[in-house]
Amino acid sequence: MQLTERLASALAELPLRGILREYPNVLVHVLSGPEDIKSPRELHPAFFGCFDWHSSVHAHWMLVKLLKEFDLPQDGEIRRALRTTLSKENLDGEVEYFKRPGRKSFERMYGWAWLLKLADELSDWEDEDGEVWAAALKPLEQIIVERYLEFLPKQTYPIRLGTHTNTAFGLIYALDYAAVLENEPLRQLVSQRARDYYSDDRDAAIQIEPSGADFLSPALVEADLMRRVLPGKEFVTWFDQFIPNLVDAENLLRPVTVSDRSDPQIAHLDGLNISRAWCMNGIASALPAKHGAVSLLKVAAEAHATAGLANVASGHYEGEHWLGSFAVYMLLE
Repeated sequence: MQLTERLASALAELPLRGILREYPNVLVHVLSGPEDIKSPRELHPAFFGCFDWHSSVHAHWMLVKLLKEFDLPQDGEIRRALRTTLSKENLDGEVEYFKRPGRKSFERMYGWAWLLKLADELSDWEDEDGEVWAAALKPLEQIIVERYLEFLPKQTYPIRLGTHTNTAFGLIYALDYAAVLENEPLRQLVSQRARDYYSDDRDAAIQIEPSGADFLSPALVEADLMRRVLPGKEFVTWFDQFIPNLVDAENLLRPVTVSDRSDPQIAHLDGLNISRAWCMNGIASALPAKHGAVSLLKVAAEAHATAGLANVASGHYEGEHWLGSFAVYMLLE
Protein backbone atom coordinates (compact mmCIF):
# COMPACT_ATOMS: atom_id res chain seq x y z
CA MET A 1 0.00 0.00 0.00
CA GLN A 2 1.53 3.31 -1.13
CA LEU A 3 0.90 6.98 -0.53
CA THR A 4 0.25 8.55 -3.92
CA GLU A 5 0.35 12.27 -4.59
CA ARG A 6 -3.43 12.28 -4.98
CA LEU A 7 -3.97 10.59 -1.61
CA ALA A 8 -1.33 12.80 0.02
CA SER A 9 -3.19 15.88 -1.21
CA ALA A 10 -6.48 14.56 0.16
CA LEU A 11 -4.90 13.75 3.53
CA ALA A 12 -3.24 17.18 3.70
CA GLU A 13 -6.68 18.77 3.79
CA LEU A 14 -7.35 17.27 7.23
CA PRO A 15 -4.65 19.13 9.22
CA LEU A 16 -5.17 22.23 7.09
CA ARG A 17 -8.73 22.38 8.45
CA GLY A 18 -7.48 22.19 12.02
CA ILE A 19 -4.01 23.64 12.38
CA LEU A 20 -5.33 27.21 12.74
CA ARG A 21 -8.63 26.18 14.33
CA GLU A 22 -8.61 27.04 18.02
CA TYR A 23 -11.93 25.49 19.04
CA PRO A 24 -13.09 22.96 20.08
CA ASN A 25 -10.05 22.44 22.26
CA VAL A 26 -9.05 20.08 25.07
CA LEU A 27 -6.62 21.66 27.53
CA VAL A 28 -4.60 19.65 30.03
CA HIS A 29 -3.38 22.62 32.00
CA VAL A 30 -2.23 23.17 35.58
CA LEU A 31 -3.53 26.42 37.03
CA SER A 32 -1.10 27.97 39.50
CA GLY A 33 -3.27 31.05 39.87
CA PRO A 34 -5.94 33.13 38.11
CA GLU A 35 -3.29 34.54 35.76
CA ASP A 36 -3.07 31.08 34.16
CA ILE A 37 -6.67 31.19 32.94
CA LYS A 38 -6.08 31.91 29.25
CA SER A 39 -7.31 30.80 25.85
CA PRO A 40 -5.61 27.93 24.00
CA ARG A 41 -3.92 30.33 21.59
CA GLU A 42 -2.59 32.48 24.43
CA LEU A 43 -1.20 29.41 26.19
CA HIS A 44 0.13 27.72 23.06
CA PRO A 45 0.81 30.27 20.32
CA ALA A 46 2.28 27.64 17.96
CA PHE A 47 0.34 24.47 18.81
CA PHE A 48 -3.15 25.73 19.66
CA GLY A 49 -5.05 24.04 16.82
CA CYS A 50 -6.23 20.52 16.02
CA PHE A 51 -8.19 19.97 19.25
CA ASP A 52 -5.17 19.48 21.55
CA TRP A 53 -1.44 20.20 21.81
CA HIS A 54 -0.07 16.82 20.77
CA SER A 55 -2.42 16.53 17.79
CA SER A 56 -1.29 19.94 16.63
CA VAL A 57 2.33 18.84 16.87
CA HIS A 58 1.81 15.71 14.83
CA ALA A 59 -0.28 17.68 12.32
CA HIS A 60 2.77 19.91 11.87
CA TRP A 61 4.97 16.85 11.40
CA MET A 62 2.56 15.47 8.80
CA LEU A 63 2.50 18.68 6.78
CA VAL A 64 6.29 18.98 6.83
CA LYS A 65 6.60 15.34 5.77
CA LEU A 66 4.21 15.84 2.86
CA LEU A 67 5.99 19.02 1.74
CA LYS A 68 9.24 17.06 1.65
CA GLU A 69 7.83 14.05 -0.20
CA PHE A 70 5.38 15.55 -2.71
CA ASP A 71 4.74 18.54 -4.92
CA LEU A 72 1.28 19.21 -3.58
CA PRO A 73 -1.27 21.69 -4.95
CA GLN A 74 -1.62 22.97 -1.36
CA ASP A 75 2.11 23.75 -1.07
CA GLY A 76 1.57 27.50 -0.75
CA GLU A 77 -1.33 27.12 1.69
CA ILE A 78 0.65 24.73 3.87
CA ARG A 79 3.67 27.02 3.96
CA ARG A 80 1.55 30.05 4.85
CA ALA A 81 -0.02 28.14 7.73
CA LEU A 82 3.33 26.91 9.06
CA ARG A 83 4.92 30.34 8.72
CA THR A 84 2.12 31.55 10.99
CA THR A 85 2.44 28.87 13.64
CA LEU A 86 6.17 28.08 13.60
CA SER A 87 7.45 31.62 13.94
CA LYS A 88 10.27 32.21 16.41
CA GLU A 89 7.97 34.35 18.55
CA ASN A 90 5.33 31.63 18.76
CA LEU A 91 7.79 28.85 19.52
CA ASP A 92 9.46 31.01 22.17
CA GLY A 93 6.00 31.25 23.72
CA GLU A 94 5.83 27.44 23.82
CA VAL A 95 9.22 27.39 25.53
CA GLU A 96 7.96 29.79 28.18
CA TYR A 97 4.95 27.57 28.78
CA PHE A 98 7.17 24.56 29.43
CA LYS A 99 9.36 26.54 31.82
CA ARG A 100 6.53 27.57 34.13
CA PRO A 101 6.08 25.76 37.49
CA GLY A 102 3.87 22.68 37.51
CA ARG A 103 4.49 21.72 33.89
CA LYS A 104 7.23 19.09 34.18
CA SER A 105 4.82 16.35 33.17
CA PHE A 106 2.98 18.28 30.45
CA GLU A 107 2.51 15.98 27.42
CA ARG A 108 4.82 13.34 28.88
CA MET A 109 5.79 11.37 26.77
CA TYR A 110 3.36 11.28 23.84
CA GLY A 111 3.57 14.96 23.00
CA TRP A 112 7.30 14.95 23.71
CA ALA A 113 7.75 12.11 21.24
CA TRP A 114 5.89 13.89 18.45
CA LEU A 115 7.83 17.10 19.06
CA LEU A 116 11.06 15.18 18.55
CA LYS A 117 9.58 13.56 15.44
CA LEU A 118 8.90 17.05 14.06
CA ALA A 119 12.44 18.17 14.92
CA ASP A 120 13.85 15.02 13.35
CA GLU A 121 11.89 15.69 10.14
CA LEU A 122 13.08 19.28 9.90
CA SER A 123 16.71 18.51 10.73
CA ASP A 124 17.79 17.25 7.29
CA TRP A 125 15.49 19.27 5.04
CA GLU A 126 17.35 21.57 2.65
CA ASP A 127 14.54 24.05 2.28
CA GLU A 128 14.51 27.76 3.10
CA ASP A 129 11.33 27.60 5.16
CA GLY A 130 12.33 24.32 6.75
CA GLU A 131 15.64 25.69 7.94
CA VAL A 132 13.93 28.69 9.50
CA TRP A 133 11.40 26.47 11.27
CA ALA A 134 14.10 24.06 12.47
CA ALA A 135 16.09 26.92 14.00
CA ALA A 136 13.01 28.39 15.67
CA LEU A 137 12.06 24.97 17.08
CA LYS A 138 15.53 24.25 18.48
CA PRO A 139 15.02 25.75 22.00
CA LEU A 140 11.80 23.76 22.55
CA GLU A 141 13.44 20.66 21.07
CA GLN A 142 16.27 21.00 23.58
CA ILE A 143 13.84 21.31 26.48
CA ILE A 144 12.14 18.08 25.41
CA VAL A 145 15.46 16.26 25.16
CA GLU A 146 16.35 17.50 28.65
CA ARG A 147 12.97 16.31 29.94
CA TYR A 148 13.67 12.81 28.64
CA LEU A 149 17.14 12.78 30.18
CA GLU A 150 15.78 13.97 33.51
CA PHE A 151 12.66 11.82 33.67
CA LEU A 152 13.67 8.38 32.39
CA PRO A 153 16.12 7.62 35.22
CA LYS A 154 13.24 8.32 37.64
CA GLN A 155 10.61 6.21 35.90
CA THR A 156 10.89 2.90 37.70
CA TYR A 157 8.06 1.13 35.86
CA PRO A 158 6.76 1.51 32.31
CA ILE A 159 3.17 2.49 31.53
CA ARG A 160 1.54 -0.16 29.37
CA LEU A 161 -1.74 1.48 28.36
CA GLY A 162 -2.91 1.78 24.77
CA THR A 163 -3.23 5.56 24.98
CA HIS A 164 -1.06 8.68 25.32
CA THR A 165 0.94 7.69 28.38
CA ASN A 166 2.30 4.47 26.83
CA THR A 167 6.00 4.38 27.63
CA ALA A 168 7.11 2.26 24.69
CA PHE A 169 5.65 4.69 22.16
CA GLY A 170 7.34 7.59 23.92
CA LEU A 171 10.68 5.81 23.64
CA ILE A 172 10.36 4.89 19.95
CA TYR A 173 10.41 8.41 18.53
CA ALA A 174 13.03 9.51 21.04
CA LEU A 175 15.27 6.66 19.89
CA ASP A 176 14.69 7.48 16.22
CA TYR A 177 15.44 11.14 16.92
CA ALA A 178 18.63 10.29 18.81
CA ALA A 179 19.85 8.19 15.89
CA VAL A 180 19.20 10.89 13.29
CA LEU A 181 20.55 13.76 15.38
CA GLU A 182 23.44 11.59 16.71
CA ASN A 183 22.53 12.34 20.31
CA GLU A 184 24.44 9.54 21.97
CA PRO A 185 23.46 10.26 25.61
CA LEU A 186 19.77 10.14 24.69
CA ARG A 187 20.21 7.04 22.53
CA GLN A 188 22.04 5.17 25.26
CA LEU A 189 19.55 6.14 27.95
CA VAL A 190 16.47 5.23 25.91
CA SER A 191 18.00 1.93 24.81
CA GLN A 192 18.93 1.01 28.35
CA ARG A 193 15.54 1.91 29.79
CA ALA A 194 13.83 -0.12 27.07
CA ARG A 195 15.88 -3.12 28.11
CA ASP A 196 15.20 -2.41 31.78
CA TYR A 197 11.46 -2.23 31.24
CA TYR A 198 10.84 -4.95 28.68
CA SER A 199 13.71 -7.43 28.26
CA ASP A 200 12.20 -9.98 30.65
CA ASP A 201 8.63 -9.73 29.35
CA ARG A 202 7.02 -13.05 28.49
CA ASP A 203 3.58 -14.16 27.29
CA ALA A 204 2.07 -10.75 26.51
CA ALA A 205 -1.53 -10.39 27.65
CA ILE A 206 -2.78 -10.06 24.09
CA GLN A 207 -6.05 -11.77 25.00
CA ILE A 208 -7.22 -8.64 26.82
CA GLU A 209 -6.59 -6.30 23.89
CA PRO A 210 -8.06 -4.01 22.80
CA SER A 211 -9.41 -1.67 25.43
CA GLY A 212 -12.27 0.60 24.45
CA ALA A 213 -10.22 3.75 23.88
CA ASP A 214 -6.94 2.30 22.58
CA PHE A 215 -5.11 3.85 19.67
CA LEU A 216 -2.00 1.76 20.36
CA SER A 217 -1.63 -1.95 20.97
CA PRO A 218 0.40 -2.28 24.20
CA ALA A 219 1.91 -5.56 22.99
CA LEU A 220 2.68 -4.56 19.42
CA VAL A 221 4.08 -1.12 20.22
CA GLU A 222 6.38 -2.73 22.79
CA ALA A 223 7.61 -5.18 20.17
CA ASP A 224 8.03 -2.33 17.69
CA LEU A 225 10.31 -0.63 20.22
CA MET A 226 12.31 -3.74 21.03
CA ARG A 227 13.07 -4.47 17.37
CA ARG A 228 14.96 -1.16 17.41
CA VAL A 229 16.84 -2.00 20.60
CA LEU A 230 17.72 -5.71 20.34
CA PRO A 231 20.05 -7.03 17.62
CA GLY A 232 18.60 -9.54 15.16
CA LYS A 233 18.79 -12.94 16.83
CA GLU A 234 18.22 -11.47 20.28
CA PHE A 235 15.03 -9.80 19.06
CA VAL A 236 13.78 -13.06 17.49
CA THR A 237 14.32 -14.91 20.77
CA TRP A 238 12.63 -12.14 22.72
CA PHE A 239 9.65 -11.97 20.34
CA ASP A 240 9.11 -15.73 20.37
CA GLN A 241 8.84 -15.60 24.16
CA PHE A 242 6.77 -12.41 24.22
CA ILE A 243 4.10 -13.54 21.73
CA PRO A 244 4.65 -17.31 21.45
CA ASN A 245 1.27 -18.15 19.91
CA LEU A 246 0.54 -15.38 17.45
CA VAL A 247 -1.46 -17.74 15.24
CA ASP A 248 -4.04 -18.02 18.01
CA ALA A 249 -4.28 -14.26 18.63
CA GLU A 250 -7.38 -13.65 16.53
CA ASN A 251 -8.32 -10.52 18.49
CA LEU A 252 -4.88 -9.05 17.71
CA LEU A 253 -4.84 -10.06 14.04
CA ARG A 254 -8.40 -8.92 13.23
CA PRO A 255 -9.16 -5.19 12.69
CA VAL A 256 -11.23 -3.61 15.44
CA THR A 257 -14.79 -2.33 15.11
CA VAL A 258 -15.54 1.37 15.58
CA SER A 259 -19.16 1.99 16.52
CA ASP A 260 -19.35 5.80 16.82
CA ARG A 261 -16.85 8.11 15.13
CA SER A 262 -18.43 11.18 16.71
CA ASP A 263 -17.20 9.96 20.11
CA PRO A 264 -13.55 11.04 20.52
CA GLN A 265 -12.65 8.06 22.71
CA ILE A 266 -14.31 5.42 20.53
CA ALA A 267 -12.76 7.10 17.48
CA HIS A 268 -9.35 6.21 18.93
CA LEU A 269 -9.98 2.71 17.61
CA ASP A 270 -9.56 3.90 14.02
CA GLY A 271 -6.08 4.93 15.03
CA LEU A 272 -5.54 1.53 16.60
CA ASN A 273 -6.13 -0.15 13.26
CA ILE A 274 -3.54 2.12 11.66
CA SER A 275 -0.90 1.87 14.40
CA ARG A 276 -1.30 -1.89 14.58
CA ALA A 277 -0.55 -1.99 10.84
CA TRP A 278 2.70 -0.05 11.13
CA CYS A 279 3.80 -2.05 14.18
CA MET A 280 3.08 -5.34 12.42
CA ASN A 281 5.02 -4.32 9.33
CA GLY A 282 7.92 -3.10 11.46
CA ILE A 283 8.04 -6.30 13.50
CA ALA A 284 7.82 -8.44 10.36
CA SER A 285 10.77 -6.56 8.86
CA ALA A 286 12.91 -7.48 11.88
CA LEU A 287 12.12 -11.23 11.75
CA PRO A 288 13.71 -13.76 9.38
CA ALA A 289 11.68 -14.16 6.19
CA LYS A 290 10.90 -17.79 7.03
CA HIS A 291 9.70 -17.03 10.57
CA GLY A 292 6.16 -18.29 11.06
CA ALA A 293 4.88 -14.91 12.27
CA VAL A 294 5.94 -12.95 9.20
CA SER A 295 3.12 -13.95 6.86
CA LEU A 296 0.56 -13.62 9.65
CA LEU A 297 1.78 -10.11 10.45
CA LYS A 298 1.87 -8.96 6.83
CA VAL A 299 -1.64 -10.20 6.04
CA ALA A 300 -3.01 -8.70 9.25
CA ALA A 301 -1.18 -5.42 8.63
CA GLU A 302 -2.80 -5.11 5.21
CA ALA A 303 -6.25 -5.75 6.67
CA HIS A 304 -5.72 -3.21 9.44
CA ALA A 305 -4.33 -0.60 7.04
CA THR A 306 -7.32 -1.00 4.73
CA ALA A 307 -9.78 -0.68 7.61
CA GLY A 308 -8.01 2.31 9.08
CA LEU A 309 -7.54 4.26 5.85
CA ALA A 310 -11.18 3.81 4.91
CA ASN A 311 -12.20 5.92 7.89
CA VAL A 312 -9.52 8.60 8.20
CA ALA A 313 -11.81 11.17 6.58
CA SER A 314 -15.05 10.28 8.35
CA GLY A 315 -16.58 13.74 8.48
CA HIS A 316 -16.13 13.82 12.26
CA TYR A 317 -13.52 16.26 13.60
CA GLU A 318 -13.09 14.01 16.64
CA GLY A 319 -10.99 11.69 14.47
CA GLU A 320 -10.10 13.80 11.46
CA HIS A 321 -7.99 16.22 13.50
CA TRP A 322 -5.32 13.53 14.09
CA LEU A 323 -5.88 10.37 12.03
CA GLY A 324 -4.27 11.78 8.89
CA SER A 325 -0.87 11.92 10.57
CA PHE A 326 -1.20 8.29 11.67
CA ALA A 327 -2.02 7.36 8.07
CA VAL A 328 0.97 9.25 6.69
CA TYR A 329 3.30 7.71 9.25
CA MET A 330 2.03 4.23 8.38
CA LEU A 331 2.42 4.76 4.65
CA LEU A 332 5.76 6.58 4.59
CA GLU A 333 7.67 5.54 7.70
